[in-house]
Amino acid sequence: MPPKSKEGVVFSGAWISWAHTVVAYSAFLGALITGLYLHYHKIVENEYYGYPDEWFPSVSATIGDRYPERSVFQVFIAMTSGPRFALVFLWYILTARPDSVLPTFVAGTGLFRTLTCGGWTYVTSTDDHGWHDVFMISYLVATLPWTLGCIALSPKGNSRALKYRKILAGSFFGTLGPLIYFFIQHKVHKVAGAYTTYAFFEWALILLDVGFDAVTALDFQDFEIVIRDVQGSSRGYVYWLPNKGFRVSDAVLEKEKDKPAGQIFGSGFSWSEAVDAAADIYNGFVFWSMLTSLGLTVWYFPLWHMGISGYEVMVMCTISPFLLCSSSLRSLVIKNVRYVHLLSLTGLLAYLIRTPELRLFAVGFGVSMTCLAWSATWYAERSQAACLDARVLAWSIGLLASSLAKFASHTNNPIWPIMHAENGGSNKIGLFLALAAILRSTRQTTDNRGVLETVGSPAGSHVLAGLGLGGLFFGMHALLSDSSTMILWVWEGFPVSGPIAANGVVTLLAMGGGVVHFVWLQEGASSWRHFSLLSIGAFLLTSYSNWTGFLGAVLMAIELMSLAPSLIGSAARRGPAAFGLGFLIYNILVLAHVWVVAYAFVPGGPLMREHTDWVMTATVLFIGAGIYTTPASNDNIKSRQRPNRNGRNRFKSYYVYALVILELLAISVSYLRFPTNDYTPYHKEEKVITAGVWTIHFSLDNDMWSSERRIRDLIKELEVDVIGLIETDLQRIIMGNRDTTQYLAEDLGMYVDFGPGPNKHTWGSALLSKFPILNSTHHLLPSPVGELAPAIHATLDAYGEHIDVVVFHSGQEEDPEDRRQQSEYLARLMRESPRPLILLSYLVIKPQEGNYNTYVGEKSGMKDIDPSDWDRWCEYILYKGIKRSGYARVSRSTITDTEIQVGKFVVGEAEGSDERVPEEEVAEGLRFPGMFRGEGVRGHQYHVFDEPRYYN
Repeated sequence: MPPKSKEGVVFSGAWISWAHTVVAYSAFLGALITGLYLHYHKIVENEYYGYPDEWFPSVSATIGDRYPERSVFQVFIAMTSGPRFALVFLWYILTARPDSVLPTFVAGTGLFRTLTCGGWTYVTSTDDHGWHDVFMISYLVATLPWTLGCIALSPKGNSRALKYRKILAGSFFGTLGPLIYFFIQHKVHKVAGAYTTYAFFEWALILLDVGFDAVTALDFQDFEIVIRDVQGSSRGYVYWLPNKGFRVSDAVLEKEKDKPAGQIFGSGFSWSEAVDAAADIYNGFVFWSMLTSLGLTVWYFPLWHMGISGYEVMVMCTISPFLLCSSSLRSLVIKNVRYVHLLSLTGLLAYLIRTPELRLFAVGFGVSMTCLAWSATWYAERSQAACLDARVLAWSIGLLASSLAKFASHTNNPIWPIMHAENGGSNKIGLFLALAAILRSTRQTTDNRGVLETVGSPAGSHVLAGLGLGGLFFGMHALLSDSSTMILWVWEGFPVSGPIAANGVVTLLAMGGGVVHFVWLQEGASSWRHFSLLSIGAFLLTSYSNWTGFLGAVLMAIELMSLAPSLIGSAARRGPAAFGLGFLIYNILVLAHVWVVAYAFVPGGPLMREHTDWVMTATVLFIGAGIYTTPASNDNIKSRQRPNRNGRNRFKSYYVYALVILELLAISVSYLRFPTNDYTPYHKEEKVITAGVWTIHFSLDNDMWSSERRIRDLIKELEVDVIGLIETDLQRIIMGNRDTTQYLAEDLGMYVDFGPGPNKHTWGSALLSKFPILNSTHHLLPSPVGELAPAIHATLDAYGEHIDVVVFHSGQEEDPEDRRQQSEYLARLMRESPRPLILLSYLVIKPQEGNYNTYVGEKSGMKDIDPSDWDRWCEYILYKGIKRSGYARVSRSTITDTEIQVGKFVVGEAEGSDERVPEEEVAEGLRFPGMFRGEGVRGHQYHVFDEPRYYN
């Protein structure tokens, strides 16, 4: 029992830590023991397997809804709350100092974790699944800043505590890798026993999490808590003796102030400066939102013209910074940069314009103004290291914010001009915030004319700086403007052996790592060592698939983001021409990036055919040219940086805080987007597969609006279980770096295979399925002259039987030899399949003529879904070894230029005949929806033969 004295009850602060540790462990272990004793077989069972395949329960199964395990856990968690609040408060007392905001932030995070723990403990998934997930995700996300913050603030005088914290934190984060791996093995691959292994890692996280907080006992042992009664019966108060802990904390932070972490976090906090930083970052977000929308709105026109339209010239609106070469115009722009930024908002207002041509012109003008405004700002602040670094960091983090917005919105940016309220846009909110951000961040304008002259350098060095900017702009836009772009570069199909779309958070974390790298090392980020890492990353990404290729993607993300401040700072000191040249080089790379796939439609196309490797090599070399010019500029301004070091680093701290918030949001989005893989077909009782094929025209409708939601609605209303989508590769600058299949798969509850990837130079094909995809292979069919022809050959587990599905997009009418070779290749592929097979295809043939007889007949073993349907050219559905029961053609409305064709097949039955039967003789589960008869809905109706056809 604690001793009594004249001061009252006195006890060591370490008892708070021990009480928290013992009661918290009792909550989890008590529930585990109770569950194992009372409900062992029930709590080890999951949706796929039970005992003996799975023999140890997960944490969630143990503390879930079963009585009395749930009650045991909740009672002890309630008992834990008191010591928990006291622990967080004592930690704040130990680490607080008046000129640092980090202790307050960490203490706030600790309180937030405590409250959210109560949320997911007492609001179970049965009570309210949505709020349970919100509390759980919030708790997990807050664990990262709490852990890292405690390590950063750990008193250096207590090396033992710091050692244990690093060991436990390293073990905690190291456990996440295998935890995720075995969860994927269980959820995606359905491996027996994987969930048991996952459960052990999950329990390890609990032990490590509580153990990390238990280390505070070593810090609190120098605290004495005194409780005394000052008036005989009134409330007492608590104070801590001795005060040594305060002095140690202050002394250590003072000692550490010259180290990078101390420079960044050891300064005061100002809400005004924080708002300034947020405004700058949002301006960067707006820049990237407009720039990424330009190519997308340009693409609409050659898409409908099937070749060069003339509107492609609008890509050159980015070279407006050349205007800064005129001293009079440069002075005018710099003095009125606020108004130039405001003019750029026409790019956000463009969504109000219905006419595609006028909308493109509005976007182009907005992009030209934002490029001019940012270039003028960088040039004007070229001698103010703090301001220039801040602007570039805001611009870079703005890219991360744009990519995060797309990650959360399934690769569409909600403020793009192809978006509106009906298809998921947030244009009004985005415009209002952009206006507020511009007014806030442009209150002061810096003009450094005459303050810093261009330093002595080799002749033409501004050209090298421009090359560096061009490579940098292109690399950031082409690879980092969407978190899934490089994932699709390395995707090779099923079984999954690489990253999936939900792993886009890794790309975002790597981008953040690049920003932090520059903040910590500053100009050291532009060394040749980092150029080497960039080159290695480009090589791995271009040459390898799956996780090896994605390692290259991570290196590219880190290095591109860390190089941006140095390359832009160097260009600013070389003169304004470097920015105009940089955007010109960027445009050339953008066009080359398109030429590698559109070679059949553009002048000089065959020269660049399938040469993404050339584009990547040029990008890296151009960045190398920029690095070559950087060191001299940096040496010249070192003396200017030192006097302003504290202010410079204080302002950088706000960008680090913003970066942490964005990364935590990214982790939350990744958790919410992780696929459930528990999908159900529409008519499983009848063992029906409803299969369709649709050319979706790159998800831009006839009026230049994003069409994902309209596509989703029709697929859902037609009750399609398996669909092949054609023209789906949108992962290029000119197409907005999008992926329609992510939204469709997650919203409709389907597995998805995207392939071949963007670096395979096709227009894309994709397969979405309600049935598990057991295996898939991506094919590039012979194309000696024209565009490459992609195909996906997948094996599905449909009602316990293996069914093959092939999705195929053939070459164009202008290349008959290509189409002949492709027909023979595909016929051989289909003939060699020993399983029932459905072909969902874009063939460009007339029924009963030419290559049709290669696809249908003895050469392939395939049958036409309706040989009497003479009015076809592009889309065809073929089959073998499975009963075809129905066929329908549904009009497209204004979504695309091609109808959707749908067939119904019955698994486990013979093929049947071509004899048609009336709908009344067909079972209800085998019928097509009646809503599309007559006038249909939203412009979709059964057409050509005006009703579905059914077969015996």
